[in-house]
Parts: sequence; C-alpha cells; structure tokens
Amino acid sequence: MAVNLPPQYHDAEARYKKAKTAEEKLAALREMWVILPKHKASEKVQADLKTRISELNDEIEHAKAGPKKAAPLTHKVPKQGAGQVVFLGPPNAGKSRLLSRLTKASPAVAPYPFTTREPVPGMMEYEDVRVQLVDLPPITVDHYDHFITEITRAADAALLFLDLADDDGPAATQAVIDRLKTVRRELAAATVTGDDPTTYHLKTLLVANKCDDEAADIRLELAREAFAERFPLLVVSAETGTGLEDLRRAIYDLLGVMRVYTKQPGKPADRASPFTCPIGSTLGEFAGRVHKDFEEGLKSARVWGTGVHDGQTVGKDHVLHDKDVVELHL
Repeated sequence: MAVNLPPQYHDAEARYKKAKTAEEKLAALREMWVILPKHKASEKVQADLKTRISELNDEIEHAKAGPKKAAPLTHKVPKQGAGQVVFLGPPNAGKSRLLSRLTKASPAVAPYPFTTREPVPGMMEYEDVRVQLVDLPPITVDHYDHFITEITRAADAALLFLDLADDDGPAATQAVIDRLKTVRRELAAATVTGDDPTTYHLKTLLVANKCDDEAADIRLELAREAFAERFPLLVVSAETGTGLEDLRRAIYDLLGVMRVYTKQPGKPADRASPFTCPIGSTLGEFAGRVHKDFEEGLKSARVWGTGVHDGQTVGKDHVLHDKDVVELHL
C-alpha cells in the first residue's frame, strides 16, 4: 500500500527544509503531521515525524531554560535483542538489584538513594531470545536526569517500580508518573496511538518489588487500589527471587513480538537465533526485517507452523505466527 502523500504535505516539507529556526521547523513538521494520511502504509513516516517533532520540542524547551554552565549530560543506549525495556522508579525501589538478578550486568547496589547515576544496560535471556533491560537513574519530584527523556523515546516498553518495603511507596511511584508527564512521557497499560505527536506513550508493567518485607501484604493492597486499573501488576522480590521467572515471561510479552525461524532449502531450521517481529506481521514485513531488500525481491516462501500445512507455499500477505519456520525464495 502506497502512502500517497498529498501536494500540501510536500509544500509543508519544503517549508521545513527552508526553515532557519527550530520554531519554524517545528511548525512545518506539525503541519506535515496533520496532513499525513494515517494508515498502515504511512506508519514509518508517522514514526519519523513523531521523533523529529519530539526532538525539536526538547531542543526548544532546553533553549528557553536559559544558558547552562555545562553541556547537559546525554547518553545513548543502542538497542539490542528482541526489544529494549527501561526500568523507571523512585530511589531504593530495587531496580539495580533486579537488573543483576535478570541479567549478567553488575550495577552498583547499595542501601542508599541515587546509587544509579547513568543508564546501565543488561541482556536478559528468555527461552531462545534476549531482551535488553536498561536501569535508569531514580526519579523524584525534585530529581530528574534529562537524558531519561531521550532514552525513553527509543524504548519499546517500561517497568515501573513500586517499593513494598516503604509506606510511601505508592506516593513515590505516582511522583515518577507525574514527573514523566511533564516531559511528555505517558506510561500506559497498552500501546496508545494518540493525536498528539509530541507525547510518547510507553507500554508499562508495574513491578511491586520487595514482597519479602513483613508488611508487604498491607502495602500491596494499597498499591492495588492506587494502580490496578491503570497498569498490569506483578509482585516480585529481587532479593529472594520470588516471581522472577513470571517476570521474565511478562517482560517478553510486554514487547508484543513473536519469534520466526528461518531455514535454507533442504536444511533444518535455524532455531538458535530467531528473528523477532511485531505480532501480526506479514511474510513481506518479516522478509524486510531479514534484509531491507528482501521485501521487494521476495517471490514466495514456504512456511511450517500455525495455520498452514507443513511446507505450504504462501505469498507476501500471509500473516505469520509465533515460532513459525520460514524458507524464503527470492
């Protein structure tokens, strides 16, 4: 399906290219967003526009804040694996300890706040795939590292932490939600596609940590009252390991992806390194993930798995399922 951009879109794009200030560029990008047809074929263009609009918004806001004594600290965490999930939460909620239990990363873990001062990535193993987890510095009403805004723009999902060993745990977690809203980051139970391209919605799982505390049950009931209608909630203890296997599965499910294996003619499937793609992807879309030229050059494919006979020949529009095996013919 073609995007079929109208002439008005190209006019706005020309104004964007000629713009000399960030404000002029932002105005042109917003006009392009309004004009852009919203359908599946334009999803990549939509994503690109949202990213550029958000980046310009951040640039303009930083400029309005006035000159800084030093350049703002920035960090980039290149994506790896099946997806990237960031850890968000108040101080001492156990984020770093959980990262060390789920991955081979060795973040600083200490019983005092703000131990984590920069992003700490780690790779979590789940069955035959790996998911990238990124522990971010704690967030409070008074403390927020602005590189978190940049990193959450690229993340696929988030774990929001609640401390079951702290009477103020629910309030501290709510403060994280509220602070992120001020930088146009909305945490939600499911992926949201809103009309405002400046706001990023992160699919979020609430992790109630430290269930081994003696008063955790009482605090958990309060947490359910405060958050159960907004987020799915999983109860764990990073210290004792309670609930961690369920959490691994929940993190993978949060990404909304499926595994697809490839094979060469006459050879067994390569089940050691599956490709991952969004649930509901077609054969053509999957081929483009294997190689950018394959989606156009694909003639047919044979598929073993759900809803087909073993080795059935299918076309580009065939919808794949988790753990299907695909033999591409170019």
